[in-house]
Amino acid sequence: MDENNRRRVIYMDHAATSWPKPEQVLHAMQEALTSYGANPGRGSHTMAVQASRVIFQTRRNLAKLFGIRNPNDIAFTMNTTMALNMAIKGVLHSGDHVIVTSIEHNSVRRPLEYLKKHHGIEVTYLQSTTDGQLDVSELERSFQPHTKLVICSHSSNLLGTILPIAQIGKITHARDVLFLVDAAQSAGILPIDVEAMNIDLLAFPGHKGLLGPQGTGGLYISPEIDLEPLLQGGTGSRSEDIEQPSVRPDRYEAGTPNTVGIAGLNEGVKFILAESVDKIHTKEWTLTQRLMKGLESIPSIQLLGPACGEPRTGIVSFIAEGVDASEMAFRLDREYQIAVRSGMHCTPLAHETAGTLGSGAVRVSIGYFTTEEEIEAVITAVQAIIADYLR
Repeated sequence: MDENNRRRVIYMDHAATSWPKPEQVLHAMQEALTSYGANPGRGSHTMAVQASRVIFQTRRNLAKLFGIRNPNDIAFTMNTTMALNMAIKGVLHSGDHVIVTSIEHNSVRRPLEYLKKHHGIEVTYLQSTTDGQLDVSELERSFQPHTKLVICSHSSNLLGTILPIAQIGKITHARDVLFLVDAAQSAGILPIDVEAMNIDLLAFPGHKGLLGPQGTGGLYISPEIDLEPLLQGGTGSRSEDIEQPSVRPDRYEAGTPNTVGIAGLNEGVKFILAESVDKIHTKEWTLTQRLMKGLESIPSIQLLGPACGEPRTGIVSFIAEGVDASEMAFRLDREYQIAVRSGMHCTPLAHETAGTLGSGAVRVSIGYFTTEEEIEAVITAVQAIIADYLR
């Protein structure tokens, strides 16, 4: 959208995709297209070398952000869903047991249910509280002799709950069980250190908190794990071999990468490193608290997730008595130019946990560029819509 539309639209759907992006993200993508739009790693000419250099720079900056020693342990993907599928299907085999929380996204649940049905894995879903909190003692009681993997969202995409991944990582590490973290709602927003938190596999998007474009994401794979590749094909290396090369990251990056998108992602990550994750989270948390207080003051509104003042990411979901969630989102968009998301949010597990499986919810999600004025506009608009139904 142009600048006029930016002023007109109040964008509150950052949990799906962050918008707008920093200007340098757009410039980097344009430069990649116009100056060195060649295949990285597929030739020794200047343009190919420049493309390879930018991709490595992005890998290195992501490694710095996530406390990863070797940048080559990061494999680029199209999104978090692809990264989660790579991790889940590359680790689990027939007879393995996996433990997962009851607030997971369909990107975790569906691959697990597929493997459960077709390959005989066993799945234990840990029941969270209605606001998404996890009793870690229940996790400890759920381990079995054949438990291979624990999967946990760092933050719920419905409830905004922040799970204690450092504590969970310590527990899984002590039992020699692999730990996969879904960082779809936390990468670039909450501190993540894969070594300090004992994270073996970290799936993350490029287009949300990392402020990059859609079509980007990645998977950190511990050097201790020999993950089976999801795809096989051209890598530009070891072309004479009939099998996928073992060297990283080529083993997990078959085919031509999204160089243009990765160039944009690089600038998004650089922006975050310069601003600091702590500063970003503090700003989003402050705005979230203001939004929650305003919505709580409106009759018939019920907020989901942790109570006001408790830790959470910039996600505020709510239901309004007597007002359909889809109708609320529609009116916010058409009458007030406020973009939110309603429905199941691709996480029926979390809705079942919260008790909203039958109704869905309205989700308002905040980003780093959200303003106080926009927060006030959302509160005023919801109040006006509710007032219409109470007359």
